[in-house]
Amino acid sequence: MAEGGKILSRIVDSLGKMVKPGITTQELEEAAQDLILKFGGNCSFKGYQDFPACLCTSVNQEIVHFVPSSKVILKEGDIVSLDLGVFYKGFHTDMAVTLPVGKIGKGAKKLIKVTKKSLEKAIKEIKPGKKFGDIGYIIQKYVEGQGLSVVRDLCGHGIGKTIHEDPQILNYGKKGTGAEFKEGMVFCIEPMITNGDWRIKRSKRDDFGYETADGSLSAHFEHTILVTKNGSKALTR
Repeated sequence: MAEGGKILSRIVDSLGKMVKPGITTQELEEAAQDLILKFGGNCSFKGYQDFPACLCTSVNQEIVHFVPSSKVILKEGDIVSLDLGVFYKGFHTDMAVTLPVGKIGKGAKKLIKVTKKSLEKAIKEIKPGKKFGDIGYIIQKYVEGQGLSVVRDLCGHGIGKTIHEDPQILNYGKKGTGAEFKEGMVFCIEPMITNGDWRIKRSKRDDFGYETADGSLSAHFEHTILVTKNGSKALTR
């Protein structure tokens, strides 16, 4: 999984460099497919619950699970979330980033910064003996303290031989609740944050995506995390 995580990180970095006004999300999808094959991996998402692509590309108010399309052209001022999973040597890793398309507004910049920082705060909190609720608590406390909202109906998850495994890991919660982290566990932490209300709805654009109910912007960051003896390590760093 550590090997696969490094590959995934390199692929997402390459895709991020392609993000600019005028590119379609389908072009990003095609690049993702080519890069995964180049590194000797396979797509984690394609075919999973009938999802038709390797990459999820969610723009502005779109939160997660949107199918890339030649009709979706990124424009100046947009933000786009790239969510990608790689299957390598029998195991999956999963990662997401939200990126600016050209110059973006102050509100969008803050949203991206806070979402990314909330994930980093959560990673630093993870070590054997801590509880899953501690992670949700630290994300929620920080995000809401910045005047933003945590999506409640989507969450992180275990990962390994299948892309989504138990347990579910919420991005909100109470300290000291839930199961304990134990050395050797691997899972995905993925805060999804909005600059409006936290409620979501199914999109009319495709059969897979979720977007904010109030049309507010959304950002999403994710790493695959290994619990170590004394803390944790992001395998997709």
